[in-house]
Amino acid sequence: MNHLQKIRDWMEKTGYEAVLLRTRANFAWVTGGGQNHILLSTPQGVADLIIFPERVVCVTSEMEVRRIAEEELTGRDMDFVTIKWTENADHAIAKLINGKKVGSDLPFPGAEDISSALVTMRCVLDANQISQYREVGRITVEALENVAKKLVPGMTEHEIAALLHLEVGAHGARAIVALVSTDERIYRFRHPIPTGKVLKQHAMLVVCAEKYGLVGNATRFVHFGKPSDELRENVEKCAYIDAHMQAMTQPGHTLSDVFNEAIRVYESLGFPDEWRYLHLGGLTGYASREIFATPDRHERMELNQAFAWNPALPGAKSEDTLLVTEDAPEILTRSIDWPIITIQVEGRRYDRPGLLIID
Repeated sequence: MNHLQKIRDWMEKTGYEAVLLRTRANFAWVTGGGQNHILLSTPQGVADLIIFPERVVCVTSEMEVRRIAEEELTGRDMDFVTIKWTENADHAIAKLINGKKVGSDLPFPGAEDISSALVTMRCVLDANQISQYREVGRITVEALENVAKKLVPGMTEHEIAALLHLEVGAHGARAIVALVSTDERIYRFRHPIPTGKVLKQHAMLVVCAEKYGLVGNATRFVHFGKPSDELRENVEKCAYIDAHMQAMTQPGHTLSDVFNEAIRVYESLGFPDEWRYLHLGGLTGYASREIFATPDRHERMELNQAFAWNPALPGAKSEDTLLVTEDAPEILTRSIDWPIITIQVEGRRYDRPGLLIID
């Protein structure tokens, strides 16, 4: 279904007369992958869309309008309201929506917050989005595994992160998350931003790559020389937890179902508290995580939604991005040339990335 029509159908059911979209994520969703950003450190872009029942208006500045119109909204039936770059777009928007019942994805005077409803609408992917997501998944895993194979002891975490950004960016994507930790930092911090620390033996690389607004998420580990038995076991146990979570990633199951299954498996492996130190992942798509899996999230999984789970144990984590299908989940960030751990869950095979050991 056309994404604008999906919003308009929702407006008709709920009585909204206009929907204001200001975030980069929703601009990308509605335009099929268009980009309205300049600054990447804020969710808001530089071009706003207002969806009415009969027309769509783009509000942007004279400084931005040519690129937005020619490169991001080409061929689209769109009205433009242009302001000077010295002016505040809020005033122009307020005039357009005055007196109407309005929903917005970011706070705006007189508008109601409909961000949750928009997440629900945008997270069931159509054929074009799935094609885009497969490309994003390929970029994510190629960048991650290519960099991992280039590592040498003595590199700093900053240097490794720079390589991740370079590999992702070469494909027209952006690494919105690039986490790197080495050696003892892997055990101390589950969410480690890179530092100037030098790699000795063990490295964790995490990348969340965004293109077309869609985000591919994956983690890989490298070890120089023989790893300890404990590390090997934790990598395998992490893969085991992840495989069980993937086995639950089916239409009709809820986020809380997957959370509870993960906790059960953690406990069965002798790690009843390790889940507390890193979230377990959840629904993904136009954000690295749209909704986290917790005991209180009972949203049901649907066909063509994407998920990224990331169970972790000391020294290990397992993370990929997967698409819900009628059969087993499709791994969008499937490893290309990487050690694989094969897990059987209820007679079905799940391949998870293992530890790349470099002698």
